[in-house]
Amino acid sequence: MMAVRRALKAVLVDLNGTLHIEDAAVPGAQEALKRLRSSSVIVRFVTNTTKESKQDLLERLKKLEFDISEDEIFTSLTAARSLVEQKQVRPMLLVDDRALPDFKGIQTNDPNAVVIGLAPEHFHYQTLNQAFRLLLDGAPLIAIHKARYYKRKDGLALGPGPFVTALEYATDTSAIVVGKPEKTFFLEALRGTGCEPEEAVMIGDDCRDDVGGAQNAGMLGILVKTGRYLLYAFPNAFPKTGW
Repeated sequence: MMAVRRALKAVLVDLNGTLHIEDAAVPGAQEALKRLRSSSVIVRFVTNTTKESKQDLLERLKKLEFDISEDEIFTSLTAARSLVEQKQVRPMLLVDDRALPDFKGIQTNDPNAVVIGLAPEHFHYQTLNQAFRLLLDGAPLIAIHKARYYKRKDGLALGPGPFVTALEYATDTSAIVVGKPEKTFFLEALRGTGCEPEEAVMIGDDCRDDVGGAQNAGMLGILVKTGRYLLYAFPNAFPKTGW
């Protein structure tokens, strides 16, 4: 039997692809957030972004004139660090160098675990083979998320999912996934709000990771056609530059 839907008290909002694409705001997103803020609901921001620390992400959002505080953001990096601390392991961190501040204080010498996020500069044979050998020796594989692809200003790009899957296939193991669309990610994001899943809704541009994940956690999901949809519909909306 489905849970009885209660009055809406909390809204989880995806970031990259929903409010912004890299360092460009989605048109109208700032005004939409202001209107949401004017209601009585609690707003939290959830993201699978692993290519920068929470502090760097917050600075990016502030430059784009989004009124967001650090304690309102819950990232998959936060979830991954919590799991590493719970398991008391020393991870080989296959993450972008800009994400390393979120793992400050974590011991990484003589690694006995592999943590993998979006790290294009590390996704080469030698490094992946090192991870492969650790996994063969029994190290757990922790995937910050398994997104198949993500949105950049120059189009879609491979996410960490294909590389996680390659390591799973090569070692005949299964990764522990901590980010969206995992149920525990959404429940952790709601922690501290005093709201139950039946009182919350998730807004995002990914029907699988955002909407599907939220629904599996007992929440409502709202799909917005920004992000990948915006890139398809308005290919010239964002400059074709790196960041």
